[in-house]
Amino acid sequence: MKLEVKKPIFVVGVGRSGSSIFHKILCEHPYAAWLSALGDTHFDNLALNAFFMKVIDYPLVGKPLKNKYIPSECYNFWEHHCKGFRRPFRDLGPDDVTNKTKAKIQNVMAALLTSKRDRLLLKITGWPRIGFLKEIFEDAKFIHIVRDGRAVVNSMINVNWWWGWQGPQNWRWGELTEDQQRLWEKHNKSFLALAGIEWNILMAATERASSYVCDKNFLTIRYEDICTDPIGNFQHVVEFCELDWSREFEKAIGRHALKNTNYKWQKELTHQQHKMLNAVMDHYLKAYNYTY
Repeated sequence: MKLEVKKPIFVVGVGRSGSSIFHKILCEHPYAAWLSALGDTHFDNLALNAFFMKVIDYPLVGKPLKNKYIPSECYNFWEHHCKGFRRPFRDLGPDDVTNKTKAKIQNVMAALLTSKRDRLLLKITGWPRIGFLKEIFEDAKFIHIVRDGRAVVNSMINVNWWWGWQGPQNWRWGELTEDQQRLWEKHNKSFLALAGIEWNILMAATERASSYVCDKNFLTIRYEDICTDPIGNFQHVVEFCELDWSREFEKAIGRHALKNTNYKWQKELTHQQHKMLNAVMDHYLKAYNYTY
């Protein structure tokens, strides 16, 4: 019997915000169906991905397989089944969904489900794509993971895939507005300032996109709060997702090391750089209660 995707859960947020560890922990839920690293290499083999969801619950072999093929964003999988999903220059919205795309994504995602793991749980970073996904899955739930933007920026400039080094004319977030250009030039075209502007762009995009979703289907969780009280926050998340809480899941949470590493930006950036980021990112830092 073919299963139907009901109330899928999408984890969204700016990259480097702690969404990976959050998603990995939530994927420990026994009813969650997710894409593993297999999805990036075997993106056209839906049966294999569905079979993996079954065998991870088998004794003996399940745990090592789950540790080897961890939850992944699987952009090769998305791009194979939905052209343009991986790196659009702007956020994807409901008007970007064609009848063909809607039917295909619904069928593809349904093929990942099992009789036990029947709640789709996927993570997407960068553009939120909330309006796009909501158009495909009307009852979708979205969890927005937020982290102190200064920590996010410091992390961005320390990874080898950050596009900002090539300038905004070559990155994924569209052209800077006149105000953003002036702000960047005010800080001597600092790469840190540019990363801060990127954070602003994506936070604003998520704020706009959240308007497509009713309040009961949109949840914001701060990375810092998860680190401080993982059990309490995941209880809240599970309730929001309309999943069952269990002792098994609670024990699984405890197996993951959660450590707030926000101290790094304070230590690794200069006082002047602190002031610059506070100025560049002022609006959303204050909106999410990140003081300075």
